[in-house]
Amino acid sequence: MRRFRLYAVWLACSAALTLCVSNAETVAEVSDVALVWSGHPVGFSLLTAGDTQYVAYYDSERRMTVASRTLGGSDWRYKVLPETVAWDSHNSVTMALDGAGQLHVSGNMHVKPLVYFRTLEAGNIETLERIPAMTGKEEERVTYPRFFEAPDGSLVFTYRDGSSGSGNQIYNVYDVGTQQWRRLLDQPLLDGEGLMNAYPVGPMVGPDGYYHLCWVWRDTPDCATNHDPGYARSKDLVNWETAGGEPLTLPITLETADTVDPVPAGGGIINGNTRIGFDSTNRPIVSYHKFDEDGNTQIYNARFEGNRWIVYQTSDWDFRWEFSGGGSIGFEIGVSPVVHNGETGLTQAFRSKQKGSGVWVLNEETLQIKETLKSENKTPSELRAVRSSFSGMSVKWASDIGSAPEGRYVLRWETLGQNRDKPRDPPWPEPSQLQVIRLVD
Repeated sequence: MRRFRLYAVWLACSAALTLCVSNAETVAEVSDVALVWSGHPVGFSLLTAGDTQYVAYYDSERRMTVASRTLGGSDWRYKVLPETVAWDSHNSVTMALDGAGQLHVSGNMHVKPLVYFRTLEAGNIETLERIPAMTGKEEERVTYPRFFEAPDGSLVFTYRDGSSGSGNQIYNVYDVGTQQWRRLLDQPLLDGEGLMNAYPVGPMVGPDGYYHLCWVWRDTPDCATNHDPGYARSKDLVNWETAGGEPLTLPITLETADTVDPVPAGGGIINGNTRIGFDSTNRPIVSYHKFDEDGNTQIYNARFEGNRWIVYQTSDWDFRWEFSGGGSIGFEIGVSPVVHNGETGLTQAFRSKQKGSGVWVLNEETLQIKETLKSENKTPSELRAVRSSFSGMSVKWASDIGSAPEGRYVLRWETLGQNRDKPRDPPWPEPSQLQVIRLVD
C-alpha cells in the first residue's frame, strides 16, 4: 500500500503546481517550527511517521537542521548539523526512515562529497551523526540525493555522480540488519559516458505496479542542451525494460535507451519539466515541452501505442520560452502529469507566464484538449499571500513525504526567487517563519 501511496504523493507535488478543481481546504493546525534563511530558495523536507513528525531545513544562519515533535504537539526538538548552505538552490535537504525507525538525512551537495547523517537511536534526532561514506565509491561529486522504498521495503538512495553534462545515476540499497549500504546495481542505471548526463524523474510506482522512470539527457551545463527524453520501467529496480517489454542492458546510454521523442539539443525541452502519467488503461504517458515547427513552445504528450511511442501536440500556444545558461532558473511554464479522474476522464494541469493556468480535459484517444477548466487552488488564500514586505519574496511549499492520520501536512516559508546560484548583494530579507500546517477538506 505504501508504494502506491508514493505514486499519489508524486502526482500531487511533482509539477510544483497545487492546481485542482475541488473545494478549498481549511486550516486545522499551524505550528511554528523555526526562522529560516530567505535569501534564496532551496528544498526543505517534511516527514510524518506514526505519531512523530520530522522537518529538515536550513535555519536563519543557513545551518542544516532537523526538528522533530510528537504529532499535534507544540514542543519541537532541534538538532543542528555541521553543514551550511551556500548560494546554491540545488542543495536541498531530504530524509527518510528505514525499517528499524532510524532517520537518514542527506543534502547540501552540488557536485560535492557525500553529506549523510543517520540516527544511532530510532527516531531520536539528537543521536544524528555524520556517516562519512555509504559504499566509499563514486561519492566525491554528488548531486540530487533522494531516498525511496524498494519493492521489499528496503531503503534505496539514489544520486548523480558527476556534473551537469557528464554524470551517471547511482543506486544504493540499505541493509537494516548490518546497517550497511551496498550497490543495488553493479553499474549506473543511466550513464552519460562522459559526454552527457541524465536528469531522471522517478523511479515512481504506477497504478500497474511497475516502477516508471523518464529522463532527458544534457550535453553541457547550459540548460538549452537538453535532448532526447527517454523511458524505462522495472518490477524490481534491478531488471529494466522498454515500454514494449524488451530487456534493457545496463547501464542505459543514449544509444541503448528507449527514446520517447528524438528532440535535439536546443529543441526547447528542459530538465525539471518532464512527467509520467497514465491513461485509464494504465498506459504510460510522458509529458514535456519543446519547440514546434514555427518555433513556439508547446506541451507534448507521448504514449506508447502498439510497439512505438506516438507523440501528440496538446497545446496550441503562440509564444516561445527561450532559456539557456547554467544555474537554477525560474520556470515560465509548468506541466503536470496526465491523470485519469473518474467521470471527467483524462486531465492535465498547466501553468504559463503568458497564458495563465488551468486544467485541460483531454480526449483519451487523441490527447487533444476537449475543454479547459478554470484552475482552483485548494490551499486557503491567506496561506498563499506573501507576508514579507521585502520586494521579490514568494511563498514556498514542501509536501509531506510521510503519511498523515488525517488531512495532509505541508511546510510553508518565504524566500526570494532563483538567482542562477549566484550570491546576492545585501540587504537580504529577514528570516521567514517556517510552519507546519495541517489542511483538511
